[in-house]
Order: sequence, then structure tokens, then C-alpha cells
Amino acid sequence: MSHANFLEKLLDGVAVEWKRLGELGSLIRGNGLQKKDFTETGVPAIHYGQIYTYYGLSTTKTKSFVSPVLATQLRKVDKGDVVITNTSENIEDVGKALVYLGELQAVTGGHATVFKPSDCILGKYFAYFTQTDEFANVKRKHAKGTKVIDVSATDMAKIVVPIPCPENPKKSLEIQAEIVRILDAFTELTAELTAELTAELTARKKQYAYYRDQLLSFEEGEVEWKPLGDVTKKWYSGGTPTAGKPEYYEGGDIPWLRTQEVKFCDIESTEIKITQAALSNSAAKWIPKNCVIIAISGATAGRSAINKIPLTTNQHCGCLEIDSSKALYRYVFHWVSYNYENIKALGQGARGDLNSSIIKDFKLPLPYADDPEKSLAEQARIVAILDKFDALTNSISEGLPREIELRQKQYEYYRDMLFSFPKPQGVA
Repeated sequence: MSHANFLEKLLDGVAVEWKRLGELGSLIRGNGLQKKDFTETGVPAIHYGQIYTYYGLSTTKTKSFVSPVLATQLRKVDKGDVVITNTSENIEDVGKALVYLGELQAVTGGHATVFKPSDCILGKYFAYFTQTDEFANVKRKHAKGTKVIDVSATDMAKIVVPIPCPENPKKSLEIQAEIVRILDAFTELTAELTAELTAELTARKKQYAYYRDQLLSFEEGEVEWKPLGDVTKKWYSGGTPTAGKPEYYEGGDIPWLRTQEVKFCDIESTEIKITQAALSNSAAKWIPKNCVIIAISGATAGRSAINKIPLTTNQHCGCLEIDSSKALYRYVFHWVSYNYENIKALGQGARGDLNSSIIKDFKLPLPYADDPEKSLAEQARIVAILDKFDALTNSISEGLPREIELRQKQYEYYRDMLFSFPKPQGVA
């Protein structure tokens, strides 16, 4: 059904009038209230963090409280009121709305404006309207400031809102309620899907952790413990081409890996590419594919990955080219990933840095070490199981944000359709 047909059916022939927000209720700018004022119990208090969390929704309780004495000095929020952010460093966060449905009167501070709706508009209808591009565009016109963006209560009162059938308040509220019902349904569906996928992901992670523990835990005598250096054909390190030199980065086609991209995964591409000139004038060097890469410096130290393409790295990556006659590179990868915390704990100095000696001295369990063919077969069996769980877990991990994004786009489509009322010429 097209936008026009859907709205025509919803409106059933009634007119729509765009009214200033100030005509639809009163707007009161908050006052006072700092982070240090919050208490664990007391009078409910709504602060900007909660408004961001519940953007476009409603809540029956607050996450923060203030003392009864302080509450007497602050602006009051009654059940059904809409609390709107009017101050932020980010323009996108200005104008976010939360409908308060708590039974106890709440308070809010100077970061917010309280909209007390009259009997011709539903608070949640307006809250959903604040998510539209229509509202965002007008909000930007009234925004003031550079470092801190602010939209005053006076300017907010000038923003126009579409009110269907204003001459018949009962009919108008019924139409508004239907719009809210539809958008609530999409919001709930998205929340349910997210919860289901998150639960599935958690279960798969637990299952993966269980089997990994079983497969990589060995009894005395079952394996022979060898230093990683014994199964390593070559150790590679990298370097960083001089920053700020366009000839080293612009138009480059050589993959260059940084430690922030080392995340217990296969590396298929890198965020940054360098040029041949950069390679020739730095310590960066080509590394063959299927090496086990371990971050050796700073906050990422101990994290591992496998490069599925030949690439170069910065100096904070250590790369093990595994001798395939002794060990499978994926077996080594699973082992060092499993021992991330143990390897990280070996770091030295204030930054907890690792080095080639520390990595190559770390022990690896080799099953049937005296029979290379049998050893590689057992390693392959372990790898096949762990890879399967890894792939399943990653599939859900990648699918979760993708599904949420699709649901969000679907929701935005219907939201925009439900608020695509014609605006008479001359209405700003």
C-alpha cells in the first residue's frame, strides 16, 4: 500500500493541521541538577543519559534519584509529560524525547525541557514525531552554539506538529493512538528479535567455550609440550611508514595491518593500504598468508588473528609462519586464542609488551608428537570442530546487528509513512 493510500485510509477524510508545539501544551525549561546530586534512592530524577537510552519510548521508572530537599528546587515531571533534551555537544542528541509514565512525580534538570501536553495530543505521539527528519530539520534551524548545542524552550515551542482532525479531539486522539500502536508494535518486535538473537548467541558462545575447554585440555602424557618456536618456520615483525607523507598512503594498494584489527579472526582485508614507496622506506615487509598474528604491544597485546591474504603490518604485530610438517596454523591459532589471558599476562613493562622470545617460548601441546602424520590428523580433527562452532558463533554475531538494522529500517519506513502528512504552503 502506498503512503498516500495508507494515510487516506487512516485519516478517513479528516483534515490535518500543523500546529506549533506551544499551542499543544506548555514547555518548561529544567533547572539545576548536576551529576553529583544523584542519589541511590529518593525522588525520581530523569537525566539526559536515560532519555538517550529510551529515545522515542516511554518509561515508568527512572534510573536516578535526588534528595527530597533538592527536588523542591527542580522542575517537576508528571505522569504523561514528555522530557526533551535541549542541550548536548552533539546536535543529533538534542531533541530526543522520553514520555514519563511513572506514578510518582519526577524531576529533571537544565539539560531538558518538559512538555506538558494538553488534551489534544498524546505525549507518545509527539515523542515518535521527534524521531522524524521533519522534526530534525526544524530543530537544526533553531539550534544555537558550536561546542555545546542548545535549543531553547521558546524556540522548541515554535516547532510545528501535524495534528489530525483538530476540530474533533476524540477522533484526533484515536488516530494518534493508532499511529502510536503501530510504531509500538515495530519497536516491540525489534526488541523481541534482539533478545532472541542475543540469547542464541550467548548459548552458542557457552557451547563453544565448553567444547574448546574439552578439546584443548590434555591429561599428563597425552601430549608433548613444545615451544611455539619449535613449530615456527619464521617470525615476522613490521613497521609504520612515516605518517603525513601522502606518497606513502595515497593510492596505495598494499594491505597494512594495525593491532586494532587483530580480533581473534581471519583477516581478509585491512583498513589502510600503503604504497610501494612506503614499503621501500620503512620496516614494513610482506608477510605470507596463513600466519598466526599476535598483537605484542599495549592494550591489544595477546590478541590473535590469521591473515588470509599476504599483507604487511605495523611494528606492534608479531607473525608466526607455522611449519606445516609439525603443526597446523589453525591449531596454533586456536591454542593462542584460548590462552589469550595467559599470553597477555607475560607482558613486560608499563605497557605490558610482548616480544618474539616470549611468544616463541610459550608452550604448545602437540598430540602424538612422535608420529607427525597422526599428530596432524588429530590437530585437524580438533580444528574442524572448533572452526564449526567459531563459524556458527560468528554468523550469529554478524547477523545480530544486520537483523537489527533491517528491523530499524523497516520501522523507520513505517514511521516516516505515518508522519508524512501534507504540509500547507507557508508552514515552516
